Amino acid sequence: MSHQNNREYQLDTLAIRTGHTRSFEGEHSEPIFLTSSFVCENAADAAAKFSGQIEGNTYSRYTNPTVQAFEKRLAVLDGAERAVATSSGMAAVHAVCMAYLKAGDHVICSRAVFGSIISLFEKYVVKFAVEVTFVDLEDLDAWKNAIRPNTRLLFIETPSNPLAQVGDMQAIADIAHAHGALFAVDNTFCTPVLQQPIKFGADLIVYSSTKYIDGQGRALGGAVVGKDTLVEEINSVIRTLGNSMSPFNAWVFLKGLETLSLRMKAHCESAQKLAEWLDAHPKVEKVYYAGLAHHAGHELAKKQQSGFGGVVSFVVKGEREGAWTVIDHTRFLSITSNLGDVKSTITHPATTSHGRMTAEAKQAAGIVEGLIRVSVGLENIDDIIGDLSHGLDLI
Repeated sequence: MSHQNNREYQLDTLAIRTGHTRSFEGEHSEPIFLTSSFVCENAADAAAKFSGQIEGNTYSRYTNPTVQAFEKRLAVLDGAERAVATSSGMAAVHAVCMAYLKAGDHVICSRAVFGSIISLFEKYVVKFAVEVTFVDLEDLDAWKNAIRPNTRLLFIETPSNPLAQVGDMQAIADIAHAHGALFAVDNTFCTPVLQQPIKFGADLIVYSSTKYIDGQGRALGGAVVGKDTLVEEINSVIRTLGNSMSPFNAWVFLKGLETLSLRMKAHCESAQKLAEWLDAHPKVEKVYYAGLAHHAGHELAKKQQSGFGGVVSFVVKGEREGAWTVIDHTRFLSITSNLGDVKSTITHPATTSHGRMTAEAKQAAGIVEGLIRVSVGLENIDDIIGDLSHGLDLI
């Protein structure tokens, strides 16, 4: 399917048909090019390819047909010009920092992001004389007041992990662009199926393709999506530092994209039912899911998203003891911090995904001891509810 014809088709079709150019073998399914390098016709051909004068593959760290197929397909789904694949989601965030930050620059980051992103900015980016300010995702005045003359990047995750806070992307994009800064959005929870941040002013989108894009917990990967000129800078970082995606993992993600729309719709449907059940449970103090009408970000989520996602977080009575009781008495939910799998997973964020954060940072981010996060899989929803009941009934 040619790029110029993309507008003729819906997302479900694009997720299956874009990115793959058949080889002379005429294969129907995308091939895996498991090779470290590519052979040139002669010395002049090699020189032209390495210099970029002509297109062609040279070395799989930065040119591999399987990886490129994944990049093209993901970019199309996001309505973007280009994508570059990385070895993990955190590699994608790191690559953005390496491409666009230098000593003396300033970053504004939402407090409501994945714990490792906070650690990246708080512990490592600052080592290179880059200042970082953390603000409340939903407080637009805080974003405006945090802007400095040297601000270069505004970074958010929406909906956030794990409290499903919703950021006003267009408003934050306007703040960034009014001061010449870039606006980056972590879209891992929604994927392009539920949300396309470029439509709301995002310059760059980052993904952990390990999550829903794969959908079955098989491979590590990430990506950055955006305008060609912006992504080219990130591509140069990947080419030099080597945190690139393997061809096999790219093939896994390609196949994951083909069923992404179906899976996301099913995840959303079951997550909504679980959130409503938990919301009425006497042992549950609070439920965080934007699909609930009383959620603070419900109306904004309806505007920005076509679905509310598959992650439900909730606070149980009894703090850590209560949370661990629920987790330890599940019978088939997988106790793991990964998410986006067909298998439902359950975790205690305060001691796992956000465990390395300081006590002060956890408090500011709302990561309390009674908090549990469930990534709702594709098992029967009544069975998922029944599995959570075992521990909830004991609190």
